[in-house]
Amino acid sequence: MVQKIVKKHRLQERTTIQDDLAYWLSKTPEERVATVDYLRAQYYGNATRLQRVARVIQRPPR
Repeated sequence: MVQKIVKKHRLQERTTIQDDLAYWLSKTPEERVATVDYLRAQYYGNATRLQRVARVIQRPPR
């Protein structure tokens, strides 16, 4: 039989929005773009481009 083991750890204090903003502003624009591209690739897969989505809406004549 497998024995379950649970370990509790204290989480560090949550960062604030100002801390997050200061962190990203400390990065170069190239690093920020690279991070966004990495996250995009994780979410959408390794497509070279994002898909373009267009919706045509017929409006009634005036």
